Amino acid sequence: MKYMILIQHGDMPKPGSPEWKGLSADEQKAIYAGYKAIDETPGVTPGQWLENPGLATTVRVQDGKTLTTDGPFVAAKEALNGYLFFEAEDLDAAIELASRVPAARYGGAVEVRPIKES
Repeated sequence: MKYMILIQHGDMPKPGSPEWKGLSADEQKAIYAGYKAIDETPGVTPGQWLENPGLATTVRVQDGKTLTTDGPFVAAKEALNGYLFFEAEDLDAAIELASRVPAARYGGAVEVRPIKES
């Protein structure tokens, strides 16, 4: 089965931020190594990191008119920050992979969503 792993960083310190600088060098290296290990896991198709949610534009069409709003519609804490695809035997394997995503341990959340096959 194929899954999309949606990464929400939440309160996780982001590189370059004061909170990131508050982490030890070992913690910073562990986070980078954790993401690298995820990308190198068999069955994973690495996705992309997304820019800050504040740079997003939300688009809707109402009465035939395109409406845009700066920023995400969700709270920035819940905004999507990255994604990847994972082909696994079952949901348990996908959950195990998601539990290894550093964001899940540092104040974020990881959503595991099955991909609908046609």
